[in-house]
Amino acid sequence: MSDTLTIHHDRAGHQFETTVDGHRAYLAYMDLGKQTLDIYRTFVPDSLRGRGIAAALTRHALEYAEHEGYTVIPSCSYVERYMERHAKRDNGAGSTQ
Repeated sequence: MSDTLTIHHDRAGHQFETTVDGHRAYLAYMDLGKQTLDIYRTFVPDSLRGRGIAAALTRHALEYAEHEGYTVIPSCSYVERYMERHAKRDNGAGSTQ
């Protein structure tokens, strides 16, 4: 499922978002300046959970942050766990925290 999602980056609203089956899921962040993003929330409606949507939004946001040279503060517990899991797999590679 997550490979076929269309994820839109709403720069003005500081969100990455997607709509699936008429339901909106999103990841919200704050740009703290000095090349730092605080990702503070992921939201996936109950009807869409378990389909990899939060992971896809998180991956997309982290790829954006890395590409743009941002450091990420994962205030959202989901994003924090995602980063920990992937840091172990990648042996800590990447520019995120």
